[in-house]
Amino acid sequence: MLADPAAPARSPRTRPASWARPGVRLAVLGAVVLVLVAVYLFTGVPGRLAFALEIRSLTVVAMLVVSTAVGVSTVVFHTITQNRILTPSIMGFDAFYVLISTVIVFVSGSAAFLAFDEITLWFVQVVVMVAFSALLFGWLFGGKRRSIHLMLLVGIVLGTFFRSFTEWMQRMLDPLDFQVLSDAMFASLTRPDETLLVLSAVLVALGCAAVVPLRRTLDVLTLGEPAAVGLGVDHRRVVMALFAAVSVMIAASTALVGPILFFGLIVANLAYSYAGSFRHAWTMPTAVLLGMVCLLGGQLVLERVFGYGGTLSTVIDFAGGLFFLYLVLRKGAR
Repeated sequence: MLADPAAPARSPRTRPASWARPGVRLAVLGAVVLVLVAVYLFTGVPGRLAFALEIRSLTVVAMLVVSTAVGVSTVVFHTITQNRILTPSIMGFDAFYVLISTVIVFVSGSAAFLAFDEITLWFVQVVVMVAFSALLFGWLFGGKRRSIHLMLLVGIVLGTFFRSFTEWMQRMLDPLDFQVLSDAMFASLTRPDETLLVLSAVLVALGCAAVVPLRRTLDVLTLGEPAAVGLGVDHRRVVMALFAAVSVMIAASTALVGPILFFGLIVANLAYSYAGSFRHAWTMPTAVLLGMVCLLGGQLVLERVFGYGGTLSTVIDFAGGLFFLYLVLRKGAR
């Protein structure tokens, strides 16, 4: 049977119109997350189901908190800085977290570090990291210095200094102290403390409550500072408020589970490609769901395939390092 010559030609590579809609893509991604959650919760249970569900549910909630904090804050940070390669972690937030713990062990010893109340230690780490970021952003944007590029340069230099100073102190530690510190520095999402999880979730929720109402303003900021100011955006005030929200979310997430250096870089850049829209109303939830896919999928592979042979943060950092090099070589530091 011959085809109708008047009918428009259809390319086999043409995607259905419905798939081009951001809402459809987000719904599909949400369904994938629900399937992974069900697989993680209800399969491979070694003992009592109720006990396993209690522990694994805490892990899933911790993953959701971390994915929300890192995904939303990284997308916002990229918009503010007009750079999709640099993240708060790459600029030194994670290095500063490691420095805080190293100083505590270096000054008081591993015994005192282990004896610290977990809530007190979490509170100290969050407060110090937020105070550091507030001082940095206040210095850079408080007076005439309002350059994003200056902030990026200072952040990278400080991150390098923190890592170098941390390494110097670690070399002077007793081997037992160093072992305790090394164990504490690996990010762990399994069996989080319930109180710390609730406190972190509250801080992340407050950060999201500050960011979500500004999602349309973030769309305008994507055009750059001159265009945003021309369209009536109070650039300095909005940027400072967004930096504060990013600082709180990153500090809460890092203090809860530890540093995961390249996690934000991965989920944010994948979200830009997958979302099908530049609008933050789609890119931010897409980044959160992709973070859940990465964490849940990675944890399932580690548990069911490799039998807990390794840590999830190590796998993410390895994959993220390769992805970072790919972005630098493919797109350049734009």
